Amino acid sequence: MSTIDEAGLLAIASRLQRLSELIRKDGQQIYKAHQIDFEPKWFPVMYALHSRTVLSVVEIAAEIGYTHPSTISLLKELEKQKLIQSKRDKTDERKRLIQLSNKGKQLVEQMKPVWSIMTAAIADLTDTQHNLMQAIIEVEEQLKKKSFSQRAQEITEKRKTTT
Repeated sequence: MSTIDEAGLLAIASRLQRLSELIRKDGQQIYKAHQIDFEPKWFPVMYALHSRTVLSVVEIAAEIGYTHPSTISLLKELEKQKLIQSKRDKTDERKRLIQLSNKGKQLVEQMKPVWSIMTAAIADLTDTQHNLMQAIIEVEEQLKKKSFSQRAQEITEKRKTTT
């Protein structure tokens, strides 16, 4: 058992990051096994644009739950790979509208059967007594109601009043 494992709940973010990295690494291997040149970190943007067709940068950030700077960074990578294209919004010249390029659309079509395989493999992996996906949904809902830092602040204030 590693030190991080021994830390229990205190290391939950580290454990989730570790789990995420393991799944991403395997995801990349799955893409390679299907002769697809794709970085798993691009998935949220590509999937959002596949689902919604045209989105502004701000809308993409909201859709994928990333910060604006993180989203911009991913968009630059995807633009460099020619998987997306952007144009100025006719109604608001400051706004950039992003969509999949023809190359991006072709890549999505190539990935769809692989996504089906990945979904089945993840379903098998997470089909446990405490279903990980359901737990993640529940924790995300809890965070919407009250953040981790708000909860810690309340505990701090409670402890101050009881000592």
